[in-house]
Amino acid sequence: LGVFFALACYAYSLGSLALPLTTSSLMQATQLAFNAFCSFVFAGIRFTPFSVNAVVLLTVGPAVLGVGPSSEEKVAGEGSKAAYWAGFSECMASAALMGLVLPLLEVAMSRYARRTGPGASAARAPPSYLTVMQVQAVMGAAGTVLCLVGMAVMEEFQAVPREAAAFGLGETNYYSLLISAAVSWQFFNLGIMGLIVCSSSLLAGIMVALVLPLSEVLAVIFLHEKFDGGKGVALVLCLWGFVSYFYGESEQKQVTKRNDDPESMCCPLIT
Repeated sequence: LGVFFALACYAYSLGSLALPLTTSSLMQATQLAFNAFCSFVFAGIRFTPFSVNAVVLLTVGPAVLGVGPSSEEKVAGEGSKAAYWAGFSECMASAALMGLVLPLLEVAMSRYARRTGPGASAARAPPSYLTVMQVQAVMGAAGTVLCLVGMAVMEEFQAVPREAAAFGLGETNYYSLLISAAVSWQFFNLGIMGLIVCSSSLLAGIMVALVLPLSEVLAVIFLHEKFDGGKGVALVLCLWGFVSYFYGESEQKQVTKRNDDPESMCCPLIT
């Protein structure tokens, strides 16, 4: 799983080189469609009308961007449509891998569920915090080894000082950015694992897509990217999908409280 996750990040990095940030981040939202399918196949997730609506909207939104690149969205360098579609395909591959990893992680974590009482009727609780941290450490180590081996084979370690020297914000900020990105990714991954353990991989996938509105706003503010009508439609559809899912979850919790069914309030790992 760590290797798959590293490959997903690598594919997204390649795609983001050829696409504007606003486009590549919206493309990453298509991971939810792959996530939903794999969650149904591997983790046995039961869908509601609200979750289906959210998955459809969060998939159709980025698909709007696949109609074709506008004249302003040609990539740096040659600015060819071939490069655009290569980046488009790489982002799609990243989304597919990410959509596969989260449900498989849910299945893996279900093996570490704990019994909270004696006998055959004992309830099952999610894995301990220590177990979650151990799983994250193993996945992170596997992904890091894959990246380090790739960098060593391609002799990319020698390129790091050159990139730092040419970084627009200065060499110190270059290394600070690398360190802060590594730390923030660990917090992000720990939160995703917590969502998977205590809820479902589908909710984790939706929360991954939740970073899209922030990415859109920051890209326009700091990178001065153009925010055209196509991106606006895609963003509205994504936000609509978020609202639909969380509204459905709220309604489901109200039904659960009225029925007073403690088992229905357990996370999927328990049931």
